[in-house]
Amino acid sequence: MMQLTRRESLGAGAALLAATSTAARAVPTAKRIEIFGHRGASALRPEHTLASYAKAVEDGADFIEPDLVISKDGVLIIRHENNIAETTDVAKHPEFADRKTEKTVDGQKQVGWFVEDFTLAELKTLRAIERLPQLRPQNAAMDGWFDIVTWYEMIDFAAALSLARGRTIGLVPELKHSTYFQSIGMPLEDRFLATLAQHDYVRRCPLVIQSFEIANLKYLRSKLGRPANVRLMQLTEGVMPDLRPADVVKAGGTLTFQQMMEPAGLAEIKRYADILAPDTRTIIPLGPDKKMVAPSPVTADAHRAGLVVMPWTFRPENYFLAADFQNGAGPAARNPAGSIAEIRACLRAGIDGFFTDDPGIGRQAIGTSETALRS
Repeated sequence: MMQLTRRESLGAGAALLAATSTAARAVPTAKRIEIFGHRGASALRPEHTLASYAKAVEDGADFIEPDLVISKDGVLIIRHENNIAETTDVAKHPEFADRKTEKTVDGQKQVGWFVEDFTLAELKTLRAIERLPQLRPQNAAMDGWFDIVTWYEMIDFAAALSLARGRTIGLVPELKHSTYFQSIGMPLEDRFLATLAQHDYVRRCPLVIQSFEIANLKYLRSKLGRPANVRLMQLTEGVMPDLRPADVVKAGGTLTFQQMMEPAGLAEIKRYADILAPDTRTIIPLGPDKKMVAPSPVTADAHRAGLVVMPWTFRPENYFLAADFQNGAGPAARNPAGSIAEIRACLRAGIDGFFTDDPGIGRQAIGTSETALRS
């Protein structure tokens, strides 16, 4: 059975065409909308591979996103989670069979193979596989094609893409499981900061650093200050009302993501971060029929607090779309028109940018220019 992470757990015919047409007319501003290639172009290539990042840039992403975890020998590795059972072919390597284990990460028990138990040299013997093969069989056909990438390699690759494309490619790294890695004596933050001093490209390219946790962002702000090219992004989730950041849980605190997105919480986020990144269903919730209802106040409240709003994550398959925009082709079918309509609904709600698994569709949604469609 398909397993979805926190980020995923979240009419056809004439009705869809009408919704798309109305959305196209109603995007109200000409502000610059930023497109974040979520794990690259993960709807079209296996996530977090150089092929996925290259496709995202080709299709118009302003930023490409690496999720950062850490190897046994202290190298920052790009994988969505530290458990690599679903995104690599590790299960096919008999030499690593004895490293399958159970761990509790951010309060959740997991069984698998964990990146912190492998050296970089060992990780380089593995190959990437598609995490959602039922929904993205075209990606699954590429299983085994691509390497596991380090943060250092991605920085060089982004610099090369920037030269080849003649435009600056932004990077939006997420520090994953900071509290967990701290608890096992492998903190990410100082290692990450060291890379910023070692690479010219990240000293000058647009850099957005994101986390679902709070303490690590505050620490990074204290160390980085406010350089012109760096912004900090607080990730939040509104679907599970009692969910708390992992560092809050570890400290015995009660602060929930929902509370963080109330006016007082947003004012506090503004003290250390620049961007609020809620899930898309927080921007426009779904009703019992899985159709969009009225936008929530969070976007306007965040703007009043001085934050910009960039939600995660738009995906082009029917499975992930609001019922308003699905067609009759089945859950796994790509539905670009529906995805465009859904993105435009959130643009009308006032968002300033967004994460998408398909930056080409995102670019279509906001138009071929670098501004949103005018009303």
